Amino acid sequence: MSAHFEKVKAYLLELEHEITHEDVVEELFIVQNQKKGLCNTIIDCEEDILIIEQHIMDTLGSEIVYKRLLQMNRSLVHGAFVLDDTAEKIIFRDTLQLANLDLNELEGSLNALALGLVENADELLTWAANDTANA
Repeated sequence: MSAHFEKVKAYLLELEHEITHEDVVEELFIVQNQKKGLCNTIIDCEEDILIIEQHIMDTLGSEIVYKRLLQMNRSLVHGAFVLDDTAEKIIFRDTLQLANLDLNELEGSLNALALGLVENADELLTWAANDTANA
């Protein structure tokens, strides 16, 4: 277990995020914070980079949706809405350097996720409803 892993854990607890799963070998956490809209958010210590990811929804396979995601990214403070490797899921992703990570930087990235969800909630919920109706 690295010092970075322990530092990230301490920051998450200080920020009052609930750690629902901790994998010491893989050096990752899954966190929740319903007040902030964080649901099964993955916080992964990968060598010298911290990766933050949260599944937002499955994709609709629409060029219009992909274009809007790129437009939404322009207003995000940190991170981006991206597609996973299979292009089947929309996720929020951000990366930070572990070597000089501080509490404010981690908090800013997690707040950016929360803010991005709030600012785009109507559109994301409409997409999710349309996907459910088409299933």
